[in-house]
Amino acid sequence: MDAGHVVVSLAELEAVYGQPAEPSIVKEVDYLHPDYQALIKASPFCVLATAGPDGLDASPRGDPAGFVVVEDEHTLLLPDRRGNNRADSLRNIVVDGRVGLLFLIPGMGETLRVNGTAVLSTEPALRERFRMRDQLPRSVVVVTVQAVYFQCSRAIVRSDLWNPALHVERLALPSTGQMLADLSECRLGGEQYDREQPVRVQATLY
Repeated sequence: MDAGHVVVSLAELEAVYGQPAEPSIVKEVDYLHPDYQALIKASPFCVLATAGPDGLDASPRGDPAGFVVVEDEHTLLLPDRRGNNRADSLRNIVVDGRVGLLFLIPGMGETLRVNGTAVLSTEPALRERFRMRDQLPRSVVVVTVQAVYFQCSRAIVRSDLWNPALHVERLALPSTGQMLADLSECRLGGEQYDREQPVRVQATLY
């Protein structure tokens, strides 16, 4: 890479990209507009982005559509379902509350972006609202909204993300067991891990 062509200032960046068009500005608001609420309620999947002293994290979150609850125009509630206990996102939120959410809706090109701050709540009554299969989340991420806007469909259109004809056969790529075995020099993972994974996932969803 030629260092002479590395963009190192906002002035250089604006020289390359120019100024945003008016729709790109108008679509951003600091509250959950009813149209944006409708998108969140239709979404079964989002990515939670956080930052902390140990680095950045982007974590997939999913449940039946509407799993992220619109509490009011400025507040979202996101249950923390069972995971791998690394808790990278949660550690970041505890020390640096800044968060970003990217919502996807199957079959829809536009995505929705929410930026704000978050805290973790273990309030029993709040956790109870998110009971699933008789299991409670251990905490709920309470997001205070600062900026909300939809992202145009170009990325989804270019990737053809929702096209079933382009779905990748799982067997064409390394399995979870194989990756663990390769990364651990065969101490973990392997064929047995792969055989047991479908049952394990279903048994530990919540």
